[in-house]
Amino acid sequence: MATSSSPTAGVSSYEQLGMRIQKIINSPTAQKSRAALIFKLEHESAADWETLLEEIAENDNVTLAHRDDGGVQLFWVVPKED
Repeated sequence: MATSSSPTAGVSSYEQLGMRIQKIINSPTAQKSRAALIFKLEHESAADWETLLEEIAENDNVTLAHRDDGGVQLFWVVPKED
């Protein structure tokens, strides 16, 4: 039985998309500005993309702004501790 050395072996296309976007959101630049610009890549499923955007939009502290170039700008606020 052959095993793939690929880090994405056995990972769904949706999970791969999620991991890619998570890296962008977690980057120091995005964290500092509390904003990130994301794009769907050509090989990524439109259904996966829409599902991901819906899940992101469900978060109370996140705003999505769809751009004319197909990108989606994410903005978020970190709630203050009580």
